[in-house]
Amino acid sequence: LVGFGVTIGYHRLLTHRSFDAPPAVRGALAILRSMSVQGAVIHWVADHRKHHTFTDEEGDPHSPHTHDVPGWRGVVGGWWHAHTGWLFDRAERASARRFARDLREDPVMRFVDRWFFAWALLGLAIPFAAGFVLSGGSLMAGFTAFVWGGLVRVFLLHHATWSVNSICHMYGRRPFETEDESRNNWVVALVSLGEGWHHNHHAFPTSARHGLQRFELDPSYAIIRGMEMVGLASNVRKPTTRDLERKARFERAEEQVAA
Repeated sequence: LVGFGVTIGYHRLLTHRSFDAPPAVRGALAILRSMSVQGAVIHWVADHRKHHTFTDEEGDPHSPHTHDVPGWRGVVGGWWHAHTGWLFDRAERASARRFARDLREDPVMRFVDRWFFAWALLGLAIPFAAGFVLSGGSLMAGFTAFVWGGLVRVFLLHHATWSVNSICHMYGRRPFETEDESRNNWVVALVSLGEGWHHNHHAFPTSARHGLQRFELDPSYAIIRGMEMVGLASNVRKPTTRDLERKARFERAEEQVAA
């Protein structure tokens, strides 16, 4: 659930507005995402919108391609910066006033943002409480659940998200014509609930669907479709067949050159 809070809530709904949802649903998804301990909602959205504004150019907060260091040191350094290093460089962070003005003016998002640390602690406390109660009051069971359902879950989810920023701008396929270095990476897609179809996302950033082919598994989009069916989501956006054909020139051109 926390993972879907990241992919569906913070990313596809709040950052890119790829579908509409009632305020209660928006708030619930933002709270779930806050339990991932990846940062408060407004600044997370601002950072990601800045990334799309300056993708793989100067100003992109977490591109692996903006450091002019040759050889393997440049590859490793670029990967490290995109994966984790950028978080420690305040100069890379986005201005919420510029990139997330809509969320700053949304009372629900301001409330969720203000109480970020409470949601983060709740996300760690729930596994402990579940383990403690289900074991009949065992502190050791509660602690074990806290470690695996809390700390390990946070660790793995962080690296899944960070891998989209790093690996998916370095390794994978590029079926569409874009002006960045985004890639589709099926391994990252598996561990990130569909976010690894990152090149598709950069080609069609307002699409709620990232896995655009039948074989591109996208659990997050499946959940959005389910939400739409029960009235929790509306105006779900995705590219038309014409949109896909228009942007698919890049790979066809490469095939013609190779031939």
